[in-house]
Amino acid sequence: MVKFFSAEEEALIVAAIRRAERATSGEIRVHIEVGAKAPALAVAERVFTELKMHETKDRNAVLILLEVDRREFAIIGDEGIDKVVPENFWAAERDLMQEHFKRGAFAQGIEAVIDQIGEKLREYFPYASDDVNELPDTISYGK
Repeated sequence: MVKFFSAEEEALIVAAIRRAERATSGEIRVHIEVGAKAPALAVAERVFTELKMHETKDRNAVLILLEVDRREFAIIGDEGIDKVVPENFWAAERDLMQEHFKRGAFAQGIEAVIDQIGEKLREYFPYASDDVNELPDTISYGK
């Protein structure tokens, strides 16, 4: 397992996930992949299933995937999200993350996107007092 982020950067990202999930019932995961042969979007679709993200009650999970070797990333959401968000929803998140990545601010870019996704999802999937954290908040790592 290759560690891409420092312990401080991981803590920053996990804190952003927890902060976002206090505003929405949506679930957010970050995954780091190394050495994938397929484009990031295809890898994200595979990882989404492997992490059982499609099994959330409201089908409202989001995966942010970084493919380190290929220098690619993907942001995908489950069908519950895709049914309700505007057409440009994911493009706006991609652009925000890309702005940070161009400056080498990877953890900060992911944090900014997580914060924004949490805010936007609150409109469609507000947090409820009986909300259950269905997925781990930690960063997952592939090969």
